[in-house]
Formats: sequence, structure tokens, C-alpha cells
Amino acid sequence: MQLTVPLVRKFKDDLRAHKRSPAMVKRVIGSLGALLGDALERGLVATNVVRSMKRERKHGKDRQAERRQRGKLKVGVDIPAPDEIKRLIAHLPDKWRPLLLTATFTGLRASELRGLRWDDVDLRHARLHVRQRADRYQAIGKPKSESDERTIPLPPMVVNTLREWKLKCPKSEHGIVFPTGAGEIEYHSNIVHRGLGPAQVAAKIVTKNGTPKYPGLHSLRHFYASWCINREKDGGLELPLKMVQERLGHSTLAMTADTYGHLFPNGDDGAELAKAEKFFLA
Repeated sequence: MQLTVPLVRKFKDDLRAHKRSPAMVKRVIGSLGALLGDALERGLVATNVVRSMKRERKHGKDRQAERRQRGKLKVGVDIPAPDEIKRLIAHLPDKWRPLLLTATFTGLRASELRGLRWDDVDLRHARLHVRQRADRYQAIGKPKSESDERTIPLPPMVVNTLREWKLKCPKSEHGIVFPTGAGEIEYHSNIVHRGLGPAQVAAKIVTKNGTPKYPGLHSLRHFYASWCINREKDGGLELPLKMVQERLGHSTLAMTADTYGHLFPNGDDGAELAKAEKFFLA
């Protein structure tokens, strides 16, 4: 049997499924990596798949450095503006409408969308549960961390769209909500290049060269975060930071604050300060 990254990922997921502690899982995978490292030096294996798996992820310091280099996320640049989302919704093709609407108003990661099961969608109570994901190798597994497992409420538009979609959704062995026509796990590239990209072009959300303005699905996740944060009077949900963290499945509050903290409205502008001052002068 050939040892591959998907196989090690499944092994790690199985350990979690059997209620092994995070520390135990880390030790086991670390030991496996050490054994493979020794085997690699002896010429017994061609690669250390544990190291390859870890290399795919960026460490916290690397992510922070990348964010600093990139700067703060900007509405209309990195985050679709509300008027752009309105236009996008109006031009979503029927095939991709259920998936892209769900992405827009739940903030699910691409892997979570691709691995979403009907068993985890509660249309009666208008919510969905994130309990598994589909990785880049089309393998189904548990979310990467406990914080990724969460429950997200669904707005009526998404509920109605999913209810209609469920009646004509292709049958899937795993009960996937957004499978291919053959019932397989959908490829991320297909969603972007055949769904999101053409919808942006149709809605005229494009660059000067006529290409889609937002290149990936993560832009819809950014929009969801901004929608959660924006004031109710501006069409947002006006949720507190802790709830935004839980909705997005971030492991720490600091991660949410570092990424989206600048989007929270200031409460100390001129009008608010004048209103607060009156309390002491009355």
C-alpha cells in the first residue's frame, strides 16, 4: 500500500473520530513523521508525506506576516461590496446558484461547501452544521480543528433555494449537497471558473481587462464576515466579535480580530461623542 497525504489525513481524522485528544493526535502524527524521516534517510521511501502535509499549511507567524504585507482587507478590493453582491445574486446561473448563495450567506470555506451533506442541512429549522470537509484530493474527512465544527443559521432565501435544489440534486454516494452531475465531489476549480467567474462577468463585476474582479471563493467568505459585522442600519447583522468568530469557525478570537477587526464601526465619531457627552452635562 502506498502511503499518501490523503491517507495520512484520513488516519488523523480517524484518531479524532475515536475521541483521541489533540495532544495524542499530535504525538502520533509526529512519531509517524519521525519514522518516515528515518526511512527517507535510509532510502526506503521516496518522500515524507507527513512533512508534505504540514508544508501545505502556513504557520501562524507566516500567516501574520502575509497579512501585514498584504495590508488590511478592503471593501471593493478584497471584499465584494453589498451592491456587487446584489448584482451577483441577480446573475447567478441556475446550476451554481444554490452553492454560491450558500457560500455568500454562510461564509463556509470551499472545502466545507464541497463536503457538505444533506444530513447536515436542517431546512426545517433554517440552519446547517459543519461536520466534514472535502480536501483538494477529493477525500472526505473531519474538519481540521474543533472550532471548524459549528452551526450556522440560514436566511430564508438560502433555505428556499436549497429546498428547491434538493428535489433535483444529483444523487451522491455520500449524500453531498453540491455534487457533480455524476454525483461525485465537485472540483474547486470548476466552482470558480465555471460558476463564480462567469457570474461576475455577467454582473459586470470585472477588472479593467474584463476578467472577474474577485478570483476565488474566499472573497464570498470575506463578504459574509463583513455582513456579520456591518450595522443593521447598513443592511448588516451587527454581531459581536465573539459571534463572528464562531460563525467563521476561527480557532481564536485574535484571528478574527486581526483579519476583520478594522471593519467594525467606530462608536466614537462626532455624533456619538456629542450624544455621550450630554450624559455628563445634563
